[in-house]
Amino acid sequence: MPLRFGAHMPTAGGLHKAVTGGAAIGCDAVQLFTSSPRQWKSPDLDTAVIRQFRRAVEKTGMDPLIAHDSYLINLAAKDDALLQKSRQAFLDEMRRAEALGLDYVVTHMGAHTGSGEEAGIARLCESLNWLHRQIPDFRVRVALETTAGQGTCLGASFDHFPQILALVEEADRLRVCLDTCHIFVAGYDLCTSEAVQATLDEFDQKVGLDRLCCIHANDALKTCGSRVDRHAHIGEGCIGDDGFKAVLADPRLPEGIPIIVETPESETMHQVNVWHLRRLAAASRPYV
Repeated sequence: MPLRFGAHMPTAGGLHKAVTGGAAIGCDAVQLFTSSPRQWKSPDLDTAVIRQFRRAVEKTGMDPLIAHDSYLINLAAKDDALLQKSRQAFLDEMRRAEALGLDYVVTHMGAHTGSGEEAGIARLCESLNWLHRQIPDFRVRVALETTAGQGTCLGASFDHFPQILALVEEADRLRVCLDTCHIFVAGYDLCTSEAVQATLDEFDQKVGLDRLCCIHANDALKTCGSRVDRHAHIGEGCIGDDGFKAVLADPRLPEGIPIIVETPESETMHQVNVWHLRRLAAASRPYV
């Protein structure tokens, strides 16, 4: 199955607009927020909203469907009150995603806020174990996103993942989302074919390409190792066309994996970036 290309789409006018808007600009897959990413609580989804969303999915054939969680959530928080609030908010995210029939909820792995990486990873894993116990029969899966390494955020090093997978009781329910901008500014080079090969080799060894469910395709405004998370349009940042072409050409990428852009500005630029990625993929994968 060829790669699938999409974008994080706005939901103004209703959640179904992410699906219909994505189809209108040539997406095969979409990512969306199921509620405001800057608020703790959201109202329950109305059955009419769910029906309208599912009708849009059936009409467009959009697949897979991905949510990104709230920016406020910190599943590794040192503060107990914030940790409990984050867990409940993330459980609500999962319930909305399951009701909508989504495939994955992408989440940043949290920040240890001064307690140290080991303690932060332990709290993150406790949060994931707690979550899985609340929703034993859910189809939707958590996708842990690689991060840029700003501040005390976890997930900037591939070394964190085997530690997490060892501590999560139902680790088979976890998936991983690789963000190209994030890993690049965290110090993993993607500028050349050789660099991409080395980076994906290490990812496969420590995380597992078979666990990869989504790639966030974002160029980087800042240099490799800068730890500054600033997305740029495809081919206009420090990774460049050659880097993306090498990533997309790697035959080890899971079949049908969604390549999602989260680039700046408008839907117009999302369309430009999606089609740019398609052209780069076609140059090295003729069957795309």
